[in-house]
Amino acid sequence: MSADNPTWINDGTRRRSLDHLAGHTVDVAVVGGGITGAGVALDAVSRGLSVALVEAGDFASGTSGYSSKLIHGGLRYLAKMDVGVAWESAVERRWLMERIAPHLVRPLGFVIPVTRGAPAWEGAAEGLGVVIYDVLRRLSGLGSKVLPRPQLLSGRAAAALAPGLDPHALRRGILYWDGQAVDDVRLVLGVVRTAAGLGAHMLRDVKAAAITATTVAAVDTRSGARVTVRARTVVNAAGLWAADLEPGLAVIPSRGTHLVVRADRLGNPHAAHTVPVPGHFGRYVFVLPQPGGVVYIGLTDEEDHGADGHHPAVPERDVGFLLDIVNATLAAPLARDDVVGAFSGLRPLVPAPHDDGTAGTADISRRHLVRDVPGTPVTVVGGKLTTYRRMAQDAVDAVAARLDTAAPCRTRTLPLAGAASPRALDAVDAPARLVAKYGTEALDVLALARLDPLLAEPLFDGTEITGAELLFAVRAEGASSVDDLLERRTRLSFVPADAARARGRAAEILALAGTLGAAQ
Repeated sequence: MSADNPTWINDGTRRRSLDHLAGHTVDVAVVGGGITGAGVALDAVSRGLSVALVEAGDFASGTSGYSSKLIHGGLRYLAKMDVGVAWESAVERRWLMERIAPHLVRPLGFVIPVTRGAPAWEGAAEGLGVVIYDVLRRLSGLGSKVLPRPQLLSGRAAAALAPGLDPHALRRGILYWDGQAVDDVRLVLGVVRTAAGLGAHMLRDVKAAAITATTVAAVDTRSGARVTVRARTVVNAAGLWAADLEPGLAVIPSRGTHLVVRADRLGNPHAAHTVPVPGHFGRYVFVLPQPGGVVYIGLTDEEDHGADGHHPAVPERDVGFLLDIVNATLAAPLARDDVVGAFSGLRPLVPAPHDDGTAGTADISRRHLVRDVPGTPVTVVGGKLTTYRRMAQDAVDAVAARLDTAAPCRTRTLPLAGAASPRALDAVDAPARLVAKYGTEALDVLALARLDPLLAEPLFDGTEITGAELLFAVRAEGASSVDDLLERRTRLSFVPADAARARGRAAEILALAGTLGAAQ
């Protein structure tokens, strides 16, 4: 769909898709451009169906851009005895790490601190949980070369991996491994672009106002023009907003808040660490090292019906809660001034039929729901980032039954744009930071850096992000504004001071993109 690369999406491909849809009916129309909707579009188009997706704003601008960035096998769900979700998570983690996105999902070590004052049964229970967790890893088929086996650590070894921990309070540590996405938005964009490369029409800034089983009545929010997408089947994958389009659907928004601190404040940890939430067995606060020299501390789990789904406010009580929990394990407790940024996302949870609404959102299962009622759109909602592919498969299975097609699902082994084997990724002649972010497409980013001296330079002193990465975001990843670049393509907005330093240069790159004809 692009003269440069079939997976590229930009303003030019958007215009051409709108023109095409004005005169054609597609097999499947998808509403929602988060990870679920993108997954549905990819599953459907990979089965040979014609697909159009409409997203009201930017791709991944809702829940999918504000997760913990974890592709995890569900240790928490084992503690809740939700073995089904834990197993599904373990299986999906395997496909993501081995075949779908090995360039975007990497192993991350987690240290469970066992403190001197903790009761013996607590450490024993955590150790048993980790052993069972590793059994799920092995049963899923994910080898220890991809995700290493757990091990018992001395207190000194635990403190070496997570230097912020108080070494005097540590009796020992338990190390286990899980998956971490280099960035949740990059995963969404990878799915979006892979679908586009197979022929799907992936449209941002097209807001659905009403849907039926075969039509989407929408508005082009850039021009104000009405857009009607005609389809043989419509899928509602609008996440938090799914209930607005589906009468009678119950969606509970759960606010998950993360704090951002500089990594050096915690000794530049090599591993994440967990802190149990007192009085809530199986619930933890995570301290998660990230690319770019920052650490995320999260997360909360609070029902919140009044928040803005795209930019939920971070209540001060969330900040206090997370600091209080994590400081219980640190040698030098964090102060409020150490928090350089914070973000929240709203998970769209689906209560079980027997749920009376009295339990907190932390106790609601992360199972997903596919609603398939004849004469209405297929609706898919709930679930979580790790299991997006299975959610999409279940939804498209329902679509396939309606369309009487027997084409099987292909997405378990379908690599995303930029994916390759570890050996091939190691051979890419580009900085490791770029390969971890773009996979084999790191070479395309390097090529753009040669177009203009401005593109080869970091956006500001103290960051490695270059102008070429922003130009790639406009030319290949659908970015069209400075906010797109800072909020989702780079995540600099998670530290407002860094975003402010980059804003002027981002505006220059956006203007340069127009001069270079980035979206023709």
